[in-house]
Amino acid sequence: MTIDSAPSLFDAPIAAPSMAVDGDDRTPLLPVRHPNQDLFICDVLDAIPKDDMASMEHPVFSLSTKPDNRMRRYEHNGNVIEIIPSGKGLATIHDKDILIYCISQLVAKMNQGQQPSRTVRLQAYDMLVATNRQTSGEGYRLMADALTRLRGTTVRTNIQTGGVEETRIFGLIEEARITRKTFDGRMLDLEITLSDWVYRSVISKNVLTLHRDYFRLRKPFERRMYELARKHCGVKDEWKIGLELLQKKCGSNSPLRVFRALVKKVCEHDADHGHFPDYAVTMNDDVILFRNRSGLKSKPDPLANAGDDAPYIDPETMHDAKTAAPGYDVYALYDEWVSWWHDMGKPELKSPRAAFLGFCKKRHERKPLR
Repeated sequence: MTIDSAPSLFDAPIAAPSMAVDGDDRTPLLPVRHPNQDLFICDVLDAIPKDDMASMEHPVFSLSTKPDNRMRRYEHNGNVIEIIPSGKGLATIHDKDILIYCISQLVAKMNQGQQPSRTVRLQAYDMLVATNRQTSGEGYRLMADALTRLRGTTVRTNIQTGGVEETRIFGLIEEARITRKTFDGRMLDLEITLSDWVYRSVISKNVLTLHRDYFRLRKPFERRMYELARKHCGVKDEWKIGLELLQKKCGSNSPLRVFRALVKKVCEHDADHGHFPDYAVTMNDDVILFRNRSGLKSKPDPLANAGDDAPYIDPETMHDAKTAAPGYDVYALYDEWVSWWHDMGKPELKSPRAAFLGFCKKRHERKPLR
């Protein structure tokens, strides 16, 4: 991979540009700003053109907290991506929260058997709450700025999406329209139209699920590390990557010693706080190891003791269940759910996945363990 004309992603204090600062509390995770929110199960499809989660492979979003106004070019394994900023700068990894929310709504509709539309209609407040943002007037203003950067950032690429390869030039979103405001000018209802390229990515169902604490990570760099771990480690026990390769995948052109210090600090924080979602992260001799906290591969297969006729639940749905019922042993919940299914006379399930996640959600609502 080569990176041309890329500004240093690590030359500024690392803080959420679209989040207000919460006092002097500098724990690795932001506080849960909306503890009583409705459950947000985030079925995540990355909204950038991809071949097997290509945007998790290539650093498209800026990690800088300063306006990033330089064009970037990435080349890797025959794929070329050029990211061209607008006058407002490149879209940041925190701006990406809006895409994550929009696409999760489309995927949810697809899971319910509905046909998704390129235009997503949503309430601004719901999006702020789901992504753990401030709901003050400043929070709405920052969201408007994020929409402007998403609309203005231009991508030129030959990466495949939905099994089709072509060179196209497009924005991350095609249009954002505020359809209703309050008397003081705050946006209430929004319509966001995704680009055709992004929409094609959605309907191809290259879906991964993010841990809800992804939206609490303070450091853009940690968000990028988590993306890479989710893509490459997934539900496996562990994944290793060399420091130099990690630096390329993060899009950093800072000196290796500076990047090494940043990774070391993340590992130290995780050792102290265990804050990194889904994976424990350590470094030894410039090799970074991500270990699955749930040990999904090392645990017994939950289907093994459920009987041959038990509804099948795939590994990604088991990961979704951790989001639906944070703190619970999802394997124990699966056993309970299968027992309930047997007690009910083994009714036919239109969607075992939806039924199991609904069971987990209700258990969490009755008795939260957070």
